[in-house]
Amino acid sequence: MRHGPDITRIAALIGEPARANMLQALMGGQALSAGELAVEGGVSPATTSGHLRQMAEAGLIVPRQQGRHRYYTLAGPEIAQVLETLIGLAEAQGHRRTRPGPRDAALRRARVCYDHLAGAVGVQVFQSMTGRGFLHLSGDTVAPTDAGVVFLDGLGVDLAPLRAGRRPLCRICLDWSERRNHLAGALGAALFDRMQGQGWLRRAQGSRVVDVTSAGAAALARFFPEAGR
Repeated sequence: MRHGPDITRIAALIGEPARANMLQALMGGQALSAGELAVEGGVSPATTSGHLRQMAEAGLIVPRQQGRHRYYTLAGPEIAQVLETLIGLAEAQGHRRTRPGPRDAALRRARVCYDHLAGAVGVQVFQSMTGRGFLHLSGDTVAPTDAGVVFLDGLGVDLAPLRAGRRPLCRICLDWSERRNHLAGALGAALFDRMQGQGWLRRAQGSRVVDVTSAGAAALARFFPEAGR
C-alpha cells in the first residue's frame, strides 16, 4: 500500500489536452466563461461543462457567479506555479506544439503568469534586484533586504499591507521559457500592478502577452538594469 498524497487524479486532470488548454488560458489571471474556455479547449459546450465540473471538484479552478453569468478562475497562485513548472519541463524535454503560435516570441519576451510578470522581462527584473542586493536569495527563499525596502518605496510599492496579508510576500517561480527564476508572491503581483499603473507595461487584449511601452523600456533600463550594465 502506498502512503502519502495521491497525485494521480490531479495529474490525469491536467494531462487531458482540452483541460490543459483551458488551465493555460486561465494562467492569464482573468476569469473566463464556459463558452470562452470551450473555445480554448477546442471542445463542445457540453464536454466543457464536464471538464469544468471535474476540475472544480479537484480544487484546480473556482467558479465565480456574477449576476446571471458564471466565470472560472484558477483556484490560486499555487496552481499557476505548478502549471508553469510543467510547461517548463515540457519545454526542456522538447515537447512543443507542432506549429508555434504567432505570438510565441512575444510570450517569451513578457507575459503574465497568473498575476505577476514572467518571460525574459520578468527574469530581468528578478535578476537585477538580486544582483543589486535588493532581494536576498537563499535556496528557494527570497526576501527584500533593507536596501530593497528603500528601492521599492521609491517605486511606490508599500510593503506593509503585503506583509500583513496571508499570501507569502515573495516566492520564486521557475520561468518556463527562460529556465531561470522570476518573482512571484504578493510582491511580484504588486510590482506588476505598479508597472502597469505607471504605463510601463500593457496587457495585450485576449492574451497573456505583456507589451513593454517605450516609457517602460526606458524605466526598465533605469530601475532594473541587466547584469553587467
